[in-house]
Amino acid sequence: MSQITNYEKEVAEQALTRRATVEFINIVNDLWYDKSIELVLFRNQLVDKRASEVLNLIDYAKEFVAKPITIHDALEIAKAIQQVNLPSSKLDIGKLAYECHLDVDGCKDKIDFVKRQLKDVTEAQDIQPKDVVLYGFGRIGRLLARELMSKMGKGSQLRLRAVVTRGEINQTVLEKRASLLSIDSVHGDFLGTVQVDAENNALIINGTTVTMISANAPEDIDYTAYGIEDALIIDNTGAFRDKEALGRHLQAKGASKVLLTAPGKGVPNIVHGVNHKDHDPDTVDIFSAASCTTNAITPVLKVLEDNYGIIKGHLETIHAYTNDQNLVDNMHKKYRRGRAAALNMVITETGAGKAVAKALPALEGKLTSNAIRVPVPNGSLAVLSLQLHSQVTTDSLNAIMKHNALEGELVEQIQYSLDNELVSSDIIGSTAPSIFDSKATITDGSTIVIYVWYDNEYGYSHQVMRLAKHIAKVRRYTYY
Repeated sequence: MSQITNYEKEVAEQALTRRATVEFINIVNDLWYDKSIELVLFRNQLVDKRASEVLNLIDYAKEFVAKPITIHDALEIAKAIQQVNLPSSKLDIGKLAYECHLDVDGCKDKIDFVKRQLKDVTEAQDIQPKDVVLYGFGRIGRLLARELMSKMGKGSQLRLRAVVTRGEINQTVLEKRASLLSIDSVHGDFLGTVQVDAENNALIINGTTVTMISANAPEDIDYTAYGIEDALIIDNTGAFRDKEALGRHLQAKGASKVLLTAPGKGVPNIVHGVNHKDHDPDTVDIFSAASCTTNAITPVLKVLEDNYGIIKGHLETIHAYTNDQNLVDNMHKKYRRGRAAALNMVITETGAGKAVAKALPALEGKLTSNAIRVPVPNGSLAVLSLQLHSQVTTDSLNAIMKHNALEGELVEQIQYSLDNELVSSDIIGSTAPSIFDSKATITDGSTIVIYVWYDNEYGYSHQVMRLAKHIAKVRRYTYY
């Protein structure tokens, strides 16, 4: 009888938990669409999430901070945020719930607690929306389009206005572009609507018109003819890599800033969270978001350099195959990359070891690097073998990394994994560029080996978005 009673109690509790989760999700979406207040849970997105996804994130949060955080805690704080007059902002409800557990007496009145913790959010920031043009519509371009349109909200930050491609634009081409945006073999279906407007050479994404422009040269485009002014051009083609070539974008009427989604020459190479504040968007017009691997390793290397000092090291990146490789054995301008990508592990080079120094000058000449392309379509792993100036233990190193994933300037960049079973498919869809695998850390005195996973498409795209908001000066108040 007691087993039956306990089971019935568990069923009743589960129903209450699910009901609270649905109520929480409704508040998250209301805050986002009504007030442009975005709630996240330890940097994990909550907008448009299902109940099961939210509950999994709550479980992660509970283990991450070693506090009994529940969906009911998050719900109470979300209700309090609803009742406080706040401007457009991005708030980590996981951090707020954690701080609530640290200050039980001060958190009895949730509204007073929220007002106290968010006292710096006193008035709305003067943010002017920024028009964005995607120059190129490949893997990164389409992910950026998804993210830009999913996070449009009230349109107070970045506004995707156009996509530039080469070749004719007609009904068939538009339908193919729409299909590629809607359905993705790696990242799944786009959680929105995409329709074709052939008469106006446009895609209607979530009800908003995005003009498709055909051009062979960036300087030939007049964006103002499409109602686009002072635009940020995000170049995803990889065809223009140096300052002179990228400067051609600025010759186009209606363009004011350029962001390259690849390593660039003669322009600032930025890893957001590490060196983005070193270059003022008021005085710099062309930026590079570096590479996916550079964005993955630089945040954790900064933590190690700041806390222990790095003498030297080697980076080996185990990287998903890319469109640059051949599907079957065929000629290629580089050795080995011509072999069938889905059938072979392929040794190739990477410039990430040297590129780190552009964001962290202290590491100039200290890192060697190589790459192995492996038969997975997405999801990569960086293995860092380093010699430090200080003696460390596995526990002390992991503790430093966990602290930086919880507090400080790198909370958006470093995700701290507690998973014993972490594999490459698990990190697909992560918004952080660096997923630190705490269970794989190896230390031997001052010699360490650490493993950093990264979604080389989705995680990198979010770094591009963060940098784009910095360049466009539309970044809202954040509470992390």
